[in-house]
This record gives sequence, structure tokens and C-alpha cells, in this order.
Amino acid sequence: MTHPRGFPETEYSERLTNIQSRMAEHDLSALLLTTEPEVRYLTGFLTRFWESPTRPWFLVVPASGKPIAVIPEIGAHLMRQTWIDDIRTWVSPDYTDDGVSLLADTLAEVAPKRGRIGVPSGPETHLRMPLQDWTTLRDRLPDRVFCDDAAILRSARMVKSKAEIAKIRWTCGIAEAAFARVNDIAGAGIPLSTVFRSFQSLLLDEGADWVPYLAGAAAPGGYGDVISPATNAPLEEGCVLMLDTGAVWDGYFCDFDRNFSIGAPSDDVQSAHARLIDATHAGFEAARPGATPAEVYAAMNLVLTGGDTSVKGRLGHGLGMQLTEPPSLIPADHTPLVPGMVLTLEPVVETQTGIMVHEENIVVTEDGADWLTMPVGHAIPQVDP
Repeated sequence: MTHPRGFPETEYSERLTNIQSRMAEHDLSALLLTTEPEVRYLTGFLTRFWESPTRPWFLVVPASGKPIAVIPEIGAHLMRQTWIDDIRTWVSPDYTDDGVSLLADTLAEVAPKRGRIGVPSGPETHLRMPLQDWTTLRDRLPDRVFCDDAAILRSARMVKSKAEIAKIRWTCGIAEAAFARVNDIAGAGIPLSTVFRSFQSLLLDEGADWVPYLAGAAAPGGYGDVISPATNAPLEEGCVLMLDTGAVWDGYFCDFDRNFSIGAPSDDVQSAHARLIDATHAGFEAARPGATPAEVYAAMNLVLTGGDTSVKGRLGHGLGMQLTEPPSLIPADHTPLVPGMVLTLEPVVETQTGIMVHEENIVVTEDGADWLTMPVGHAIPQVDP
């Protein structure tokens, strides 16, 4: 069984129509986009070459008409395979003028004098060009106004199309198949670092294009954190093993974890795992159109703490072309949930010796939510010691 790669051109034209409508509402003559997910969202330009920080890449979105790619010559062949027609290039790296003049001329062409050029500037954004070039660009266009993009890209990308959701669901299925084989790679005496490498191999074997993110831990009765790199310490009977993967297929992430007990779990571990599952289901029930991330957080927090205290940090986030996207499941996020938002539910509990974290992926629907991952039962899965 296979799943189609890429999107039809109508996917990008609908995205563009939506964004240009919002640009008109905010009196924006153009948008300047500089990061991988922003550029890919409107072009379909998918490449691992963004791993190199050497070259800047630009996409100019005019008030009407198709986006204009202003990119290094090395990317022209691939960009021509997308729906973009207007591709303007320079030979990069150029220590004297790395695309700044070409970008300035393009912006001057689409934005009139005193026109407003929006640049994503809010939380979870960054400007991917040298600061000195950003200064030079603005100096070259003193009669244009650079401003925030009014969160247009943020709000557009938070709501996924049916085609995007299908890709995320497919990616989740790849990871689920790999998790089902953990018994083949883990057990007492096997170093955690070996488990990490083997699990990445399983993900690739099951169909992932690459595995940009793999975190986890293993320790008796619970672990200390969920972001440390793997050590060479061998797994021991009584350990809780957690693997958290952000695998990618066709440019879309999954992001969920699974806990395993090496041998029979202690009562404390089993109880903690069951509470995590209860909290996940509470979050799932709360994730409905019109609700907010704060309310989903509160539903999970009530199960985790009884409501007397608040779990530190967030209990989930958005998911899509990036491992983590807006919104954040925190008390301060009051973004209204709407159908098409893909979220992770990520409750955490303390055990007698550490913490345990669980994570599932869901999508908000017209009448509630739907699982993108197959939810785990209360009993923690066991790995033969």
C-alpha cells in the first residue's frame, strides 16, 4: 500500500488565495518569507539542502499573482519542478551581495512606494538571512514599510487541509509500525544508544524518508528528562524505556512517544502509565471546535494533579511541516480550536524516581477530534528482559 506524494496545484493555489485575502485585509502589498516551512507551504519546494546555513532563500508573495522565488542558482532546477513560474536567481555564496540587490528589486517591483511588506515576526518565527543583509535591504527600500505579517502565515498553517492531514496520518502509521517492533531491538543488556540507532533503522525500514528527531530515556521506575542524547548505559530489568520520534514522510512530521517496561513493571510505573492514558483521553475529549489550548491543558492537568497545582510547561502543541508548531497547550494560549488543527497531547506525571511522559497525535474535526495515532491502553507495553 502506498500514499501519493506531493500535492495537486490546486492545493497551493487555494493556500495562496487564502493568504492574499488576508493580506488585503491588513493592507499588505507583499510578504517576504525566508524559512523552509514558509517557502515550502506556498511552493512545494522540498529539499534537505536547508540544513546548510550558507545560502539564504527568499519567497516574495505579491498582493495578486503567484509567488516569486528569489533563490540561489543551485536551487533553480528543483524550484522549476514546482508550480512557481517566476524564479530569479543569483550565484551564491556571494560575499559582496548575496541576493540582497535582486531581492530589493523584486520587492520594489511588487510593493509601491509607502507599500507595506509583511515579514513573519511573532512567536516561533525567525528571519533566515544575515542581520547585516536585512539592514542593507531596508536601507535600499527606505520608501517601503517593513512590518509584521499580522500572523497570516501562522494562522493559515495552523489549519491543515485534508491532504495535509492524510500525510500526517500516514507518517504516524510508519512510526506505529516501528514501535510494534521494539521487542526486536530492546532488552536487558542492550545499550540505550544501540536502541536509538536500531529504532531509527526501523523507522526508515517502515518507510520514513528521514528521522530528524529521536529522543527518549531509560531508567528504573521513570526517567529524569526527555531531551538528553542516548548514553551507552545498558537497559536493565525494571527500567522504563521511552522513545519519542519525529519521523518525516513527504515533508510532514509525526511526533509521539511510547513507554515500555523492561520486564514486569512496578505498581508505581503501571499506575503512572494508566494516569497518563487517562489524561490523554481527557485532552482528546476537550479538543473540540471552539475550545482553546488552555482548556485542553486544563482537562489533562485535572487528571494529572487533581487541579490543585499546574503541570509545568506545555502539555502538547501543533504539528505539521515542523516537529512543533503553534498552538501550545498552556494556560495562556486562548487560540480558538477549529477543524483541521493537528495537535499533540503530551501529559507528564511524576513517579517515585523520576517522570513519565506520553504523547499521541490528534486532529480537531467538525464535531470533536480524531486520533491520528492508535491510542495506547492503560497497561504499559512490556519488553522481554
